[in-house]
Parts: sequence; C-alpha cells; structure tokens
Amino acid sequence: MSDAHVLVLNASYEPLQRVSMRHAIKMLVREVAVVEEAAAGRFGPFPVPKVLRLVRYVVTQWMHRRSNLCTKSAIKARDKMCAYCGGKAETVDHIVPRSRGGALTWENAVAACLRCNHRKADRTPSEAGMTLLVTPQQPQYAVLI
Repeated sequence: MSDAHVLVLNASYEPLQRVSMRHAIKMLVREVAVVEEAAAGRFGPFPVPKVLRLVRYVVTQWMHRRSNLCTKSAIKARDKMCAYCGGKAETVDHIVPRSRGGALTWENAVAACLRCNHRKADRTPSEAGMTLLVTPQQPQYAVLI
C-alpha cells in the first residue's frame, strides 16, 4: 500500500497533485483534507483514501502562468493532429516561417506531420497552397494537462 498514490483536489474540486499514501494519511491526521473517495479497507482509524479534498482553498497561481509557456510539446498537445492534413502530429510548423521573422508563439505555430511540414517549407500556408484545419490560439490550462 506504500506505493499507492492518492489524488488531491482543491476545495473547489480542481485536481492539484498526486501524493503518496503516507502523505495522504498525514494530511488526514492534520485535518487539512477529507476523504472524497475511498478504497476497501482501513488505514488505522481512516478509510484507505483514493481521492482527498482540501478543507481550505489553495490559490495556485502557477496554473495560470503555465498556459503562457509556449513550447513545441505544448503546441502538439494543444493541436493533437497535423493542422494541414489531420494526420499524426510529429513536429511543429511556424505559419510565418522563422526565416521571415516568425516566432514560436501560440498564434504562429501549429502541429504538423513531417510530410506537410516539408511540403510547406519556408512559405506561408497560402503561398504553399495549403489550408489550416485549425485556428491557432493560446489554450486554456486544462487543455494542456
């Protein structure tokens, strides 16, 4: 049971993190959390927790800043498919190519398969005769989880 992990929810039921069973029991002893869902059995006076909810709301500012972090893996997580053909997202393509001053921003980058990225090369989608299936925009934090 020591290798089991417990999901911790904020007081507003937003998922925060996973903690070890030992940490979860300490949270119950300190009365900073309550059991929302339990597994069969008991751990001393407590039911074996699967999900805990914090008693007080914890402000998590990092959740809001994180969506501003534009990385290639975040672009692929946002789009989940090639923005040109709908195939497997293997790389990231800059709509305005880097060779023309395009930067890696949420609005200028889309996920693409290798074939479409190579076909587009250092041109804009209109110059390459390709249409975007998605409109690139900054995602909400929940999309990136």
